[in-house]
Amino acid sequence: MRQQEKEETALFYAGWAILTIAGIILVLLRLFPIPIQKLLLPCAVHTLLGIYCPGCGGTRAVAALLKGDLLTSFLCHPLVLYTAAAGGWFLISQTIERITRHRFRIGMKYRDGYVWAALIIVAVNFIVKNMLLIFWHIDLLEGIQL
Repeated sequence: MRQQEKEETALFYAGWAILTIAGIILVLLRLFPIPIQKLLLPCAVHTLLGIYCPGCGGTRAVAALLKGDLLTSFLCHPLVLYTAAAGGWFLISQTIERITRHRFRIGMKYRDGYVWAALIIVAVNFIVKNMLLIFWHIDLLEGIQL
């Protein structure tokens, strides 16, 4: 087995494991509703410096995505939608290819460009959110509840 195939297999199983764990957590949260805000610590960068860290808004974006609110998810942190779309297609296409025993070669292949795109999304999000906050006092995350 080639190295890239091994990496794609590892990503495939890791993706399904993460989805399984997330599904179990969602079921548990439905059965035993706990406000997520009580489980999370505030962002140290935002608390100490008053600016957003590169990850600020990620939890809110996931919560909005799970509620089906794509616009709010994008505004909170666009990396979440990018990851859901790219990761979702990776899992779907790889699953189809594996079920058909590679007769349908539609499986998404890993490329470093996907990671570079994610890094660019994080950097642009960080710069835009903080410029809006510092120069125009527009807080994109203010008032968005989980």
